[in-house]
Amino acid sequence: MTLRFRTTAHKQCLEITEEVRAVVREAGVRQGLCHVSVLHATAAIVVNENDDPNIGVDLLTALDRAIPDHAGWLHDRVDGNAQAHIKAAVLGPSETIAIRDGDLLLGTWQGIILVELDGPRAERRVVVTIVPGV
Repeated sequence: MTLRFRTTAHKQCLEITEEVRAVVREAGVRQGLCHVSVLHATAAIVVNENDDPNIGVDLLTALDRAIPDHAGWLHDRVDGNAQAHIKAAVLGPSETIAIRDGDLLLGTWQGIILVELDGPRAERRVVVTIVPGV
């Protein structure tokens, strides 16, 4: 199933756990795997703390410190967003989460986060694939 999200900032962490959880419940799978993948080269999917929104702010700040904007990246000559591509590659486009008893197997403070690195975008597509029986 493809979920669609609108981002509202140039860099943003958007918690999408409940939307993914709804896909799992709709699938009716009791045990298996849930693969969550963003279909864009300047966004990422991560599993991290979902209780304190400052974690997302801190993540984006750390990425900016490690991979600064317009730091002589060759791809900036094309469209000025090389840092977004690099950050997305470091974080990765997907996560796989176990399904147990019909729900996502996440820790108490864990959530699924869509990381926008080159927004805002009217639509970011996230594909959720359920693999039953694992």
